[in-house]
Amino acid sequence: MVKGRIPDEEARERLILWIRRRMDEFGITPQAIADSIQQDLENRPVFRDARGNEWNGQGEMPTWLRAAKNAGVSPDFFRIDRAPSPTAEDGEIDPRQLDLFF
Repeated sequence: MVKGRIPDEEARERLILWIRRRMDEFGITPQAIADSIQQDLENRPVFRDARGNEWNGQGEMPTWLRAAKNAGVSPDFFRIDRAPSPTAEDGEIDPRQLDLFF
């Protein structure tokens, strides 16, 4: 162990404790987190700009996309293509292509 460095397991436990305290502080429940994740999965973004602004195509067009459209840029320029399949040519899953959130 390097002097002054917190072991990984201890750091993990401290982080979990900090997160739980913040959740209590703001009234966030595990169910609220699960519901939010499910909503995100059901309403994935369709458009994204270089700054990370996203829109799922529902409701009013956001300002960033409307401004681009008014400047003559097609909204399709910002369309997110489907992610490539995480399988390699031999049919095995390439772990470098896995996304932890999906």
